[in-house]
Amino acid sequence: MDNPSEDSSDSPQQQPESPVNDDQRVYLVPYRWWKEAQESSPSDGKSVTLYAAAPAPSYGGPMKIINNIFSPDVAFNLRREEESLSQSQENGEVGVSGRDYALVPGDIWLQALKWHSNSKAAAKNGKSFSATDEDIADVYPLQLRLSVLRETSSLGVRISKKDNTVECFKRACRIFSVDTEPLRIWDLSGQTALFFSDENNKILKDSQKQSEQDMLLELQVYGLSDSVKNKVKKDEMSMQYPNGSSFLMNGTGSGITSNLTRSSSSSFSGGPCEAGTLGLTGLQNLGNTCFMNSALQCLAHTPKLVDYFLGDYKREINHDNPLGMNGEIASAFGDLLKKLWAPGATPVAPRTFKLKLAHFAPQFSGFNQHDSQELLAFLLDGLHEDLNRVKNKPYVEAKDGDDRPDEEIADEYWNNHLARNDSIIVDVCQGQYRSTLVCPVCKKVSIMFDPFMYLSLPLPSTSMRSMTVTVIKNGSDIQISAFTITVSKDGRLEDLIRALSTACSLDADETLLVAEIYNNRIIRYLEEPADSLSLIRDGDRLVAYRLHKGTEEAPLVVFTHQQIDEHYIYGKLTSNMKTFGIPLAAHSRVLTGSDIRSLYLQILTPFLVHNTAQADNLNCDRSATEACTDSEVITDMEPGNSIVNGVPESIAEEDTAEPLDMEFQFYLSDDKATFKGSEIVMNEPLQSTDISGRLNVLVSWSPKILEQYNTGLFSSLPEVFKSGFFAKRPQESVSLYKCLEAFLKEEPLGPEDMWYCPACKQHRQATKKLDLWRLPEILVIHLKRFSYNRFLKNKLETYVDFPTHDLDLSSYLAYKDGKSSYRYMLYAISNHYGSMGGGHYTAFVHQGADRWYDFDDSHVYSISQDKLKTSAAYVLFYRRVEEI
Repeated sequence: MDNPSEDSSDSPQQQPESPVNDDQRVYLVPYRWWKEAQESSPSDGKSVTLYAAAPAPSYGGPMKIINNIFSPDVAFNLRREEESLSQSQENGEVGVSGRDYALVPGDIWLQALKWHSNSKAAAKNGKSFSATDEDIADVYPLQLRLSVLRETSSLGVRISKKDNTVECFKRACRIFSVDTEPLRIWDLSGQTALFFSDENNKILKDSQKQSEQDMLLELQVYGLSDSVKNKVKKDEMSMQYPNGSSFLMNGTGSGITSNLTRSSSSSFSGGPCEAGTLGLTGLQNLGNTCFMNSALQCLAHTPKLVDYFLGDYKREINHDNPLGMNGEIASAFGDLLKKLWAPGATPVAPRTFKLKLAHFAPQFSGFNQHDSQELLAFLLDGLHEDLNRVKNKPYVEAKDGDDRPDEEIADEYWNNHLARNDSIIVDVCQGQYRSTLVCPVCKKVSIMFDPFMYLSLPLPSTSMRSMTVTVIKNGSDIQISAFTITVSKDGRLEDLIRALSTACSLDADETLLVAEIYNNRIIRYLEEPADSLSLIRDGDRLVAYRLHKGTEEAPLVVFTHQQIDEHYIYGKLTSNMKTFGIPLAAHSRVLTGSDIRSLYLQILTPFLVHNTAQADNLNCDRSATEACTDSEVITDMEPGNSIVNGVPESIAEEDTAEPLDMEFQFYLSDDKATFKGSEIVMNEPLQSTDISGRLNVLVSWSPKILEQYNTGLFSSLPEVFKSGFFAKRPQESVSLYKCLEAFLKEEPLGPEDMWYCPACKQHRQATKKLDLWRLPEILVIHLKRFSYNRFLKNKLETYVDFPTHDLDLSSYLAYKDGKSSYRYMLYAISNHYGSMGGGHYTAFVHQGADRWYDFDDSHVYSISQDKLKTSAAYVLFYRRVEEI
């Protein structure tokens, strides 16, 4: 938006210039686009003015009628919303839907663009930034005419074909349409505030009295050319609400009939959809609100609930219920449901519902990610209280069983519950289970019958863990091999050693010494058999040394290798010593420096190469050591080719000008090879006594000797478990029935959940057993994927195999009345993808026959049935199938 001037209305339309850092123009961008960049670097605290757009007649003076016929301009008012802005900021509710835009100055636009662009667009020196050609192409000028109305808090805006190209005008019609959904504009530039100053206001009022001329301004619109989709016109839809009534989802299982869903846009055949009808309508993401959208879509496709809220539900709103929310949650949910089921509806922004939700449940305020099941639990309970048909709840007292039949006690509990709770939620979603407590001391049995809204089932995941350990066997033919074993997650070190011994075929006279390697050094030895394997993380690297049992009296000599590492710092070449490879170890009686040298050369013998050319081939490019195999180790030395100064005699003879005695240098070190002690002198006694039966030696390699050994063969060390896209943990699988059995099994209460025994008159750690007694029409099953303890929060990625057409619960019911069906059919899934504390929620919804749809915020896709079962399934929605 250029700075206004009095003669700007006569100036020709200007083309967008290449943006530079001192650009004073104002850019119109999606508010969400700017907010994402702003969150990465805190703003400078500039003031923000919020405007809400409202329809307004075109401005044209005496020619207004003719102008409206021949030039149907886009006209609307921008009204300042200071009160709603301050209120929303206090509540943390800042809208970021697709109908919110921001006005930002050129420098802020460049900063946001730099954050969003990839690294190649940034200047190499980091001091300047220039937009790419693609960015410039996506900036187009849009001429606006502004008029200050008599009300000082409102601006009149008109976008005319006369001032803009045809393409820009069409884009403006799509962007600034205010007939269907409210439009909001956040001014971060401060430019619009100038129009409300006393001086400018006076000038504009004077000019309007004379000629009603407007101020011509130019917006630089960025990033919106492809984001606004054509809307489906209502007159193109073949189905309308007959006599104002709604289409109903019949509860028998067919859902919406085929001809109704087929009447919508053909884009539902498999591609992404941004507009839908008759329930195939997306919900805009207001900023990490996918958890809410997922739960809402599942409820918005629940039979009987849809019929209820598309009907005259407001007559049942209970405004006097102190446990309710004055009907506001029910009204907000009902209004949202009607928008989702309106013919020809476009993606809906659930802003009003979100504000109501945050008002009554502050835990869901702001725009952090939350749990869809927690939202679902609050919403079902809130809808029930808002729609409770019981105006005055009677006092009821639970009576003792007195050895009466369970059927009689259960009915009494249920009738008492209905006397205080009667709503569509109770009718459809609530069931009853039996809870049996047994005192471990006096064996007192207490039976209670409680209602439930959903079932939270544990996931009995497998108790095994895969671990990869590198095993090193010394000798004339050294072997370095990685073995992957399976042990119990709750196992101990002795379990690891036992499984590893079997995997590597450990001889009877051998033992394993396990050590953890970090930065090519041993940082600890794992020697306590009772240590828990939970202390070993997936990212650790373990080595197990195969040692002979009869050599424990001799010290264990541990060799850590280092080489010269050269690099440039501020243009100056510097060098230091850097460790490399896997530390090698062997039991041996060593008395002098020559003994140390001989032992080390003996261990390295299998890694020798014949010549430099062969070394190049065998090294297999040291940056990819995993490609090397044990078969490339040179173990068959030529007859008579003895070792001289660490290299074959034939090689040593080629370079007799300089002795190779000093190509290896040996130093005493500490247990973790972080200390470089005194140098070990050949043919002289060692000046150190071993600690804990170990002698730690640090060996320095010269560049010349590096060429004579294939160091790549002892440099590859895998992680205990490689997490990543191409190395996923074996998929754990469990049946939904197994989850149900784990939920219903008898188990002791926790120490923090003691039960007061009425017979003992003390709190006891009783055993508890749950049984299903009465099943609801709509059965909601929550899979407890998120686990918590004192030290760890984790998400279980267990694959749950759940039935889609025939969930039979007849064998899990403690009581059968013979009247109701115990078979259920899946109709919706709330999915969670990603890790704990983040990730993304979507919903799969059944739309009759064999049609399923994926609701991913504002996008709606068709999905095949074979894609429904994934490890992301979080909340399952089933409806009862009546027996024929």
